[in-house]
Amino acid sequence: MTEIDHEKVMTMSDRMTKVVLTIGGSDSGGGAGIQADLKTFCVLGLHGTCAITAITAQNTLGVQKVFGLDPEIVAEQLRSISDDFPVAFAKTGMLHTAGVVNAVADHLRERKIPFVLDPVIEAEAGGRLLRPDAVLALKENLIPLASVVTPNIFEARALTGIEVRDRQTADLAAKRILETGAKAVIIKGGHLDCIDLLMTEKGAILLPGERVAGENHGVGCTYSAALTSFLAQGYSMNEAARLAKRFAERALLGSMRLGRGVGPVGHASAAVGWAGCNPAPGTH
Repeated sequence: MTEIDHEKVMTMSDRMTKVVLTIGGSDSGGGAGIQADLKTFCVLGLHGTCAITAITAQNTLGVQKVFGLDPEIVAEQLRSISDDFPVAFAKTGMLHTAGVVNAVADHLRERKIPFVLDPVIEAEAGGRLLRPDAVLALKENLIPLASVVTPNIFEARALTGIEVRDRQTADLAAKRILETGAKAVIIKGGHLDCIDLLMTEKGAILLPGERVAGENHGVGCTYSAALTSFLAQGYSMNEAARLAKRFAERALLGSMRLGRGVGPVGHASAAVGWAGCNPAPGTH
């Protein structure tokens, strides 16, 4: 029998594995935030790194306390990661304060790291996660750098002042965000008819989906982490958005009734059969 050259196998594996970065808050209940992102990265075959911006006392009933970290602590985590890992793509989630928003913007700009901006403003189960002054910093300093911004209809209203009720108002909100400098916007339609709107400077396309019954704690984080993963692997924005939506739906189908509130989506369930069902970049 031919002996396996383990060193060669490891080297090949290292070349193939993409490194991604999530910048956000820790969910002590394990369903959303950093925890959901790292689960998603792992399921989709990427190596996930993280910079924690805040620690939450959180469960399925909501967010009881938020302990924000100093911007310098966040900046040190980012420097440590970027000095060692070749980060292919990043995503931002809960940033909490204007100081952290600015520290993150400075780092991503300096290191030229493309990223998905998930404008996490309030927790689905209740609790403010982004301070009002940080919303302005997000609009002025971070959104102009983003490869894509992924608000739900409530976050879109907070960013633009436009109440998203239908396709026309979704178009208006997306255009308003594009005008701030983002390269693409995805208005998530989970609170409407499950049709997402993807808009770039080339125009808008609709991404249909199915309403899936189940526990939905962490579905927004899971979607943006999946989008990050597919973009890191070379998929186009259109392809990545469609695959991320599909992955989030599968996670909803596998959601778990845990705790006394809204249970978490099931990343492990979404992983079943996934490796063989997503096409190579450019073939979808």
